[in-house]
Amino acid sequence: MFKMTLLAMLASAAIAVAGAGTGPAQAESAPKTEAAIPAPTKSGHVAINGVNYYYAIRGKGEPLLLLHGGLGLTEMFGPVLTTLAEGREVIGVDLQGHGRTPLGSRPIQMEVMGADMAALVKALGYDKVDVLGYSMGGWVGLHMAAQHPETVRRLVLVSTPYAKNGFYADILGQQAMVGSAMADAMKNTPMFKSYEAVAPNVAEFPKLLDAVGDFMRRDYDWSAEIPKLTMPVMLVYGDGDMIRPEHMVAFYQLLGGGKKDAGWMRESMPKNRLAILPNQTHYDIGVAPALARTVLPFLNGEDNTKSWADHVKTGP
Repeated sequence: MFKMTLLAMLASAAIAVAGAGTGPAQAESAPKTEAAIPAPTKSGHVAINGVNYYYAIRGKGEPLLLLHGGLGLTEMFGPVLTTLAEGREVIGVDLQGHGRTPLGSRPIQMEVMGADMAALVKALGYDKVDVLGYSMGGWVGLHMAAQHPETVRRLVLVSTPYAKNGFYADILGQQAMVGSAMADAMKNTPMFKSYEAVAPNVAEFPKLLDAVGDFMRRDYDWSAEIPKLTMPVMLVYGDGDMIRPEHMVAFYQLLGGGKKDAGWMRESMPKNRLAILPNQTHYDIGVAPALARTVLPFLNGEDNTKSWADHVKTGP
């Protein structure tokens, strides 16, 4: 019998599974939400490598590709999506088998979906986008950026390990249990209800669980991909995350950070960033207002931090 913590791990906290209204040309149903998310200005499907991906665009500004977590959908970001869309053109994509995107016959592979996202943004007419991926979406974003760095300006990975051993041991045990045998017991969870509201074929839910479980039981270590991330990268975790703190630091060090003092004039400050948000878990960080406040200055290329010397007035 699986634990409720497993269910939470699969799709973030219950409040994170939210829905939005649809654009005027769309008649899709959507799960309900406590706070309204802006309706898409444009939405539809794009066929990429045999998968008919659903996308929805909200807001205006610099383009930001937003990639959700496992067993979720774009709207699971809730108020964070709303905040991002206030100053950004947010391109939300339901990943393979999730939300409004059919599962198809392919296995779920992060490397393949990463390549799909590079092709998708080009198909939508974008040369380069910023990318924010949460959990499973972070893996997809990592591979997109490593394989096709020309398509990614800045990359934010939220609650994302680079290797399987980044998770706590008990979480790995729970992940190994994911499969279609859980389907009936999940009928009253927010994960299934949000899926049921929009999925093109609800009967595929057990198959999705098998596909996700099959991936989770594989071994993976993508440390060799990290040097290929030539763009600025920000890592964001919660201090109560399911990812071990040592792994967070190891990831940052692979990106070139956390190896020496940055200097009193910030002369050795690395271009990449590590943020550990207080009082946040893997399950609620995706809807935390602090997430938007943390990532937006980085995505916008803003750095108003002054050195110690800048704060000290010299001379008469």
